[in-house]
Formats: sequence, structure tokens, C-alpha cells
Amino acid sequence: MNCPDFTHLLVLPHLKVHNANAVSSPLTHGFPSMTAFLGLMWALERKTRAAGLDLAFNAVGVVCHDHEEQVTEGGFVKSFRLTRNPVGKDGGTAAIVEEGRIHLDLTLVLAIFSEHWDTEAQQRDAQIVHDVLQGMRVAGGTLLPSTQVRGRQRPWVADFTDDEHNDFRRLRARLLPGSALVARDDLIDQRLQQLKATTPLATRLDAWLSLSRINWHHDANANDGKGAWQNDRKKGSGWVVPIPVGYGALSGLHDPGTIANARDATTPFRFVESLYSMGEWIGPHRLQRPQDLLWYADNPPNEGLYRCRNDYRADATVDTTL
Repeated sequence: MNCPDFTHLLVLPHLKVHNANAVSSPLTHGFPSMTAFLGLMWALERKTRAAGLDLAFNAVGVVCHDHEEQVTEGGFVKSFRLTRNPVGKDGGTAAIVEEGRIHLDLTLVLAIFSEHWDTEAQQRDAQIVHDVLQGMRVAGGTLLPSTQVRGRQRPWVADFTDDEHNDFRRLRARLLPGSALVARDDLIDQRLQQLKATTPLATRLDAWLSLSRINWHHDANANDGKGAWQNDRKKGSGWVVPIPVGYGALSGLHDPGTIANARDATTPFRFVESLYSMGEWIGPHRLQRPQDLLWYADNPPNEGLYRCRNDYRADATVDTTL
């Protein structure tokens, strides 16, 4: 599956998100999962349609300009700064629920399909989308209100109905400085082949765990034969991180309303677990086409997979000129 078609990119720049969810899955923490931003995109589409707009949101890209994870300062081991819950009905101390929070400065890029969207309508609708978003949660966090939206914070639209390449070169320049999250599923395959050279029974899980950490080894021949400890994170290997990319089915579909305490009694229910892959933070100037930035949903009907995909492909010969 490839990124769905789109005609425009709606850019919502420099959104200040307070206390977003920093626990992105049972095994990872830090930046929110891309599932949160796809969910935001779909909720925003429903709200804008209710407001009278006829726009289809097909994919979303995220650029992070700044972040501040709410953790203790100092020391190698850090802990989340936890909130103190109010006392219970009996006056006793409530249990502390471990939750991670992070402050973010984000730019959202929404891939929109609209056959008839003139310049005047673009300016009007972009402001409507921005205003609707102000009343929504972003990855569990609260959007800090802007008293005046102008300059770098003003939403704008890039038209890709005619000259896609030139418009994207201008767009990626306006996303700097910042870092865009892209998928690097290919790194798992590369690491798996390396592991199988010495461990034939290695699995993709072994490869993912190996990529998720810094692996040290002692090279007896280094440092003029004196030996030295070295790691596998060589200079230029990139800012590679483990990320959750969706959910995999653990059960079949249950009829609506048959599972107790489900949030929605009108939608079929299924038990799932998190799916994981690798991602990389790169500068927007390294993106060669809009599809490199955009994430979209891939839900094969009979495979029980609900995952986010991104079409970025690493290329050592990329043109990084602005």
C-alpha cells in the first residue's frame, strides 16, 4: 500500500502542546505515538465536516521544533514528574498512577484531497481548521491558546495540483529548524542479516532490540593494540529510535455491545497488542517528496493489522539544497 492521493498540504505551524502523553507504548516513551496523530486527524476531519467543510484528510506529517519531557533533572537515571491525585471519598490517599508528560512545539502537515479548492476558500478553510483544532486534545495534551495568530503561527496551504516538486522545496524550507519523524523499517532487515551471520536463529525481535540500544564490544586491536571499547552507533548513523506503529489483533471481532466496559457499544470490538518498528528523526531539508513526511493508515481487512505507514526511503545521494 502507498500513501493515499492528495491535492494540497495544510500546514498548521508551531502548535504549543502542554502535557502531551510521553508514554507512547508499553515499551517506549518520549515522543507520542503516530497513532495519536492519525486519531487526531480523523477527529479533526469529522469536526470540520460538521462545520460545513468538504475536505478529506488522508495523511498527516509531524515536525517537532522543541520538546521538554517532564522528568527529574540531574543523574543518569531519570524519573517522570508525577502529579499528586486528590484524596479519595474516604479521605485516604489515592494511588499514584505512573504517567509521563511532555511539552511540545509541533507543526502538523495534513494531506488533503479536494477537487475544487480555490485560493480564497483555502485561506478561509485553513483558519476554520485551525480554530477547530484549538478546542481539541493533541496526543492527550492541551493546546496553549494563541492570542494573535500571525507570522510563523499562521496556517497556510501548499498546492500540489500542478508543480509538486517546487512547492515542496519551499514547504520543507519553512519547516526548519525542526526534526521530522520517518519510518525506517529497512533498518530491522539490515540488522537481522547482520545478526544471522553469527546467530542463525536470530529473529526480527532480536534485531529490533539490538537497534533499540547502544551495543558495546571490546576491540583488542584498537588503539595501537592496547584495546578499546567501541559501540555500534557510528558517526552519521542517524537519530534512530524504537517506535510503536499500531496494533495487531489478539482475537477475532466481537459483536458490538458484547464486551463489558468497552468504550463504544456500537462498533465491533477486538483485543489487540502494540506493533513496533524503528523510526528516524531527520531534518526536513532531507525530505525529497511529500510522501517522505506523511504517515497514513494501513488496515488490511483480513490480516488483523491496524498500523501506521510512511513511505520514506533513505538515499545517500539526496539533494539537501534549499
